[in-house]
Amino acid sequence: MRRIVIAFLFLMLTLPLFADDFSEMSTQELIEIMGYVQKKNLNRFNKELKSRVPTMNEKEKAKYKENLKKLKK
Repeated sequence: MRRIVIAFLFLMLTLPLFADDFSEMSTQELIEIMGYVQKKNLNRFNKELKSRVPTMNEKEKAKYKENLKKLKK
Protein backbone atom coordinates (compact mmCIF):
# COMPACT_ATOMS: atom_id res chain seq x y z
CA MET A 1 0.00 0.00 0.00
CA ARG A 2 2.82 2.39 0.89
CA ARG A 3 4.49 1.77 -2.48
CA ILE A 4 1.30 2.62 -4.31
CA VAL A 5 0.96 5.91 -2.44
CA ILE A 6 4.61 6.79 -3.07
CA ALA A 7 4.29 5.91 -6.77
CA PHE A 8 1.15 8.04 -7.05
CA LEU A 9 2.81 11.03 -5.37
CA PHE A 10 5.87 10.68 -7.58
CA LEU A 11 3.68 10.60 -10.68
CA MET A 12 1.74 13.68 -9.60
CA LEU A 13 4.96 15.61 -8.93
CA THR A 14 6.72 14.66 -12.17
CA LEU A 15 3.77 14.78 -14.57
CA PRO A 16 3.86 18.59 -14.95
CA LEU A 17 7.46 18.35 -16.13
CA PHE A 18 6.26 16.66 -19.30
CA ALA A 19 3.14 18.73 -19.81
CA ASP A 20 2.60 20.45 -23.13
CA ASP A 21 -0.45 22.49 -22.14
CA PHE A 22 0.62 24.83 -19.37
CA SER A 23 -2.68 26.71 -19.42
CA GLU A 24 -4.30 23.91 -17.43
CA MET A 25 -1.75 24.18 -14.63
CA SER A 26 -2.18 26.47 -11.64
CA THR A 27 0.04 29.50 -11.24
CA GLN A 28 1.65 27.90 -8.20
CA GLU A 29 2.50 24.79 -10.21
CA LEU A 30 4.06 26.91 -12.95
CA ILE A 31 6.19 28.78 -10.45
CA GLU A 32 7.35 25.54 -8.84
CA ILE A 33 8.55 23.99 -12.10
CA MET A 34 10.54 27.02 -13.22
CA GLY A 35 13.92 25.73 -14.33
CA TYR A 36 12.71 22.18 -14.90
CA VAL A 37 10.80 22.61 -18.15
CA GLN A 38 12.17 20.88 -21.23
CA LYS A 39 13.79 23.24 -23.73
CA LYS A 40 11.31 22.34 -26.46
CA ASN A 41 8.46 23.60 -24.22
CA LEU A 42 10.26 26.61 -22.78
CA ASN A 43 8.74 29.25 -25.09
CA ARG A 44 5.17 28.15 -24.36
CA PHE A 45 5.95 27.90 -20.65
CA ASN A 46 7.43 31.41 -20.47
CA LYS A 47 4.53 32.87 -22.44
CA GLU A 48 1.97 31.29 -20.11
CA LEU A 49 3.87 32.29 -16.97
CA LYS A 50 4.27 35.91 -18.10
CA SER A 51 0.57 36.12 -18.88
CA ARG A 52 -0.17 35.21 -15.27
CA VAL A 53 2.09 37.78 -13.61
CA PRO A 54 -0.58 40.55 -13.51
CA THR A 55 -3.00 38.27 -11.67
CA MET A 56 -0.53 36.87 -9.14
CA ASN A 57 -1.03 37.64 -5.47
CA GLU A 58 1.86 38.99 -3.39
CA LYS A 59 2.98 35.55 -2.18
CA GLU A 60 3.08 34.18 -5.73
CA LYS A 61 4.94 37.23 -7.03
CA ALA A 62 7.56 36.89 -4.30
CA LYS A 63 8.11 33.21 -5.12
CA TYR A 64 8.20 34.00 -8.85
CA LYS A 65 10.85 36.71 -8.36
CA GLU A 66 12.86 34.42 -6.08
CA ASN A 67 12.86 31.66 -8.72
CA LEU A 68 13.83 34.15 -11.45
CA LYS A 69 16.87 35.17 -9.43
CA LYS A 70 17.86 31.51 -9.00
CA LEU A 71 17.58 30.91 -12.73
CA LYS A 72 19.80 33.88 -13.61
CA LYS A 73 22.68 32.68 -11.40
